Amino acid sequence: MSQKPVSAYAKAGGMAYFPRMLSKIRLHAVGELPLDYHANLGKGADGFCASFLRVQYDALTQHVLSGGTDDEILEWCFATGRRLNEDDLIVWNGFILKLGWNDPASRRLQKVKADAGLAHRDDIQTMPDFFDVDEGRKP
Repeated sequence: MSQKPVSAYAKAGGMAYFPRMLSKIRLHAVGELPLDYHANLGKGADGFCASFLRVQYDALTQHVLSGGTDDEILEWCFATGRRLNEDDLIVWNGFILKLGWNDPASRRLQKVKADAGLAHRDDIQTMPDFFDVDEGRKP
C-alpha cells in the first residue's frame, strides 16, 4: 500500500522540507512510496536539500536506511557536510517554502497543477502548497 510523504512544511532542527526528503527515502525503501515519486528521488528539491547541506544524496540514503530520527540524521548531515547556522536556516526555509513562486520552478508548478486538474487554484502558489493539496493535507 502506498503512502504519501510528510509535508514540505514539516521541520527537523528548524529545517523545512528535510523530514519530507527522509520520509520519501524511508517509504521507497519499504515499497510504500507511490511510483510517480520514484523518478525524482534525489533530484529537484531533494537534490537542492542535499546540496545545501553539502552531503551526497546516496550517502544520505544509506545513512537514513541504517536508522535514526530526523534530528539525528540532520546532525549526521551537519557532521558530514556542513553545519547550518540560524542565517542558513532562514535562507533555506525562505527558498524551499517559496519554491515555484516567481522563480525557475514556476513553470514546473504550473505544469503539475494543470496535470492534476488544479490549474484554476490560484491559492496554490508554491510547490509545498501543491504537495499539500495534491497529497490531501489541504482542501
